[in-house]
Amino acid sequence: MIEHIRANLVEAREALDHLINDDAQLANVEAGAALLIDSLRSGRRVISCGNGGSMCDAMHLAEELSGRFRENRPAMAAVAISDPSYITCVANDYGYDQVFARFVEGNGSAGDVLFAISTSGSSASVVLAAQAARAKGMRVVGLTGRPGSQLEQCADICICTSAGRYADRVQELHIKVIHILIELVERALQPLNYP
Repeated sequence: MIEHIRANLVEAREALDHLINDDAQLANVEAGAALLIDSLRSGRRVISCGNGGSMCDAMHLAEELSGRFRENRPAMAAVAISDPSYITCVANDYGYDQVFARFVEGNGSAGDVLFAISTSGSSASVVLAAQAARAKGMRVVGLTGRPGSQLEQCADICICTSAGRYADRVQELHIKVIHILIELVERALQPLNYP
């Protein structure tokens, strides 16, 4: 059992090393942070979405921005599309593929950013949300685990943390990227928190 545990940790380390050495994806992280910073600095907001574990990551991004990351600071405008009542209503009336797109249509505005997470990059509900966001004049930051995905085609910036066959390694890198993005936003908008 110890060897299985060690093998999992080594595999995770290899995935992280791959991302560390991927200059194109590091540049995408920087560009994604710039979009978030620009939107929040302009008084706009971040709307995040994803399915399953990616919804948990979308919620994590929104709560760290609107709540607190490391130090006290003013709240930032961020919300995750995660209300069960809303999601089941739209899924029942329009089909599950529409759950995020309908929210974006009703609540998104030009200048906002949709932070769209899909480990495969092909989740119909997330892709349709990205398309709806673009139609509203929003910018889209995608976070995926497969290069050349449908989400990448709809996004202004797409950060792809490819990490093997399974979604768990991708999601481990996603939360690392999310934390880096939040720190970069804070460093730009709340520099006194980073003396």
